[in-house]
Amino acid sequence: MDCCLSSIVIVSCIAMLFTLTRRYLSFRRTKFPMLPETWWTPGTEGSVNDDIRPYKVIFSEEVVKDLKFRLTHTRLTSPLKDVAWNYGTNTDALRKLLDYWANEYNFQEREKFINQYSHFKTNIQGLDIHFIHVKPSNTEGKRVLPLLLVHGWPGSIMEFYKIIPLLTSPRPEYDFVFEVIVPSLPGFGFSSAATIPNLSAAHMSVIFKNLMLRLGCDKYYVQGGDWGATVIHTMSLLYPQHVLGLHSNLCLVLTKWTLLNKVLNLSSFLPWGKTKKKGSGFSLMLESGYYHIQATKPDTVGVGLSDSPAGLAAYIIEKFSTGTNVSYRDRADGGFLEKFTYDELIDNLMIYWTSNSITTSMRIYAEKYTKSNRSVEAILESAPIKVPSACAQFPHDIMEQKPDELRKRFVNLLRVTKMPRGGHFAAFEESELFANDVWASVDEMEKWNKKHRPTVICKQGENKRNL
Repeated sequence: MDCCLSSIVIVSCIAMLFTLTRRYLSFRRTKFPMLPETWWTPGTEGSVNDDIRPYKVIFSEEVVKDLKFRLTHTRLTSPLKDVAWNYGTNTDALRKLLDYWANEYNFQEREKFINQYSHFKTNIQGLDIHFIHVKPSNTEGKRVLPLLLVHGWPGSIMEFYKIIPLLTSPRPEYDFVFEVIVPSLPGFGFSSAATIPNLSAAHMSVIFKNLMLRLGCDKYYVQGGDWGATVIHTMSLLYPQHVLGLHSNLCLVLTKWTLLNKVLNLSSFLPWGKTKKKGSGFSLMLESGYYHIQATKPDTVGVGLSDSPAGLAAYIIEKFSTGTNVSYRDRADGGFLEKFTYDELIDNLMIYWTSNSITTSMRIYAEKYTKSNRSVEAILESAPIKVPSACAQFPHDIMEQKPDELRKRFVNLLRVTKMPRGGHFAAFEESELFANDVWASVDEMEKWNKKHRPTVICKQGENKRNL
């Protein structure tokens, strides 16, 4: 079996090598792209306006009643003996979460918790974009800096709830404070989905640039991880006149040389060592099956996840287990309660369930590889980013690269912080560590900007003063 698996892996590596070589070398002379401002719901052009509307998250009685019925009529298969989470979600652990969701999760209190911040919607390029907008309460003697926070998959706006007060409360050692904007990615949560193909993360950067302009923010800072990192990297690349600096907890350099180096290092992909070290080829192979499914057939798997809250929970919670620490595969309980509570995890599930957005959220993977997007993505992933940048590296994240390698893409890399703990959902897991690094990083970026370009604070338009 090991021999067969080794052969499969080697063949896969050779195929990947060929694909990457063709992809990156074929487009080396392509002109740097400026993405169009596509209207993502054709036929609605004359029926929308640019109003910014207050929004409230509602867990209706009808939705809750239906959800509880489905949760209490779930069919599960018992796990194999002593496999923990190595076959995927352990259903013994899942049963406990589902029981809590059906019987102990307080829907009214959690709805109130989610609505503690001001929610809004506005139509950008044919899509109703949902976002949270939180201003600092005390700005005396402080400059207010707008900060866009962008989540990934299978996260949501809930990833940032614990850090919002840490960023909007002034600190005596800094002469600025943050005004925070947290949007739901298009097709995620309460942001509507495109009705036509090709809305990739790169195209989402255009939408969020327009969102910030709609809010009156001409210049601002950006932060993101997972797909959020892709979005802010693209924003920084395409719109350096607006982005004052970026803070990313998934800085990656995907030039042809770095990728070819990864593929050529076949020893890291061979399974006989079966290393579980983060970033190793075998570990990545074990944890990347979902990526291939969602990049090819998201709508197929989405049917089951949209219909079954148990299926949705199993699919997403497994990512919060191994994404937090890959070693949690060997724990029967999945380890996720080390960093999260049931309420916090279910809040995130409720965003997907009540909005029925799991299928549309997974399409972000497929859209990256459409025929019209492949060449654009290849160029954007390797082009140098010149805005001041900071990279936070959490030890249990899926991958990291050395500072010298990162500087090949992030030209003005001011900080690379090796965090003492934390994983893929860093803002959710380690809020204080995360917030502290954002503060320190922006402070350095402010100093850099004073030398190289002026800092312009967020100016509210006449009709947006009350946001």
